[in-house]
Amino acid sequence: MSPGPVLLLGLDPGLQHTGWGLIESHGSRLRHVADGVVSTEADLPLAERLCQIHRALTELLERHRPHEAAVEHTYVNKNPGAALKLGQARGVVLLAPALLGLVVAEYQAMEVKRAVVGTGHADKVQVQDMVRRLLPGAVIRRADAADALAVAICHAHHRATHRALAKGYVPA
Repeated sequence: MSPGPVLLLGLDPGLQHTGWGLIESHGSRLRHVADGVVSTEADLPLAERLCQIHRALTELLERHRPHEAAVEHTYVNKNPGAALKLGQARGVVLLAPALLGLVVAEYQAMEVKRAVVGTGHADKVQVQDMVRRLLPGAVIRRADAADALAVAICHAHHRATHRALAKGYVPA
């Protein structure tokens, strides 16, 4: 008897725009459930922008009740101030699902691209095209949402390994 479908939430952190994508994984089959972007108001103080992200993600998590979440690592920005703000937004993105007891996996951008396109050096257009092919019928309007769906797809491919490592499995 195979286990039932699992809802996976992919998150692409950003202070201005945080992409999210929800897919259903059942065996090797993937199905698009929903996607979108959480946007913050640039003229607000940083603390309030972080609150906006947290409130929106909490509402999203409570509405859709995913089983697991996955977050993309962010590139290190050359501007230290921007990198610090992005890191704080990423912290909120990691925290929101963890507070609700979800397992939260993390993936490097190259790992996501390799899982979705087959090469870690794919560009954004290639990733978006493959996300649309892997999730037929999905109407993806924002690049941030497509990136988040790619993270969810990557997690669908790698979740068995993550679960084994979380339980203390050490490969020989």
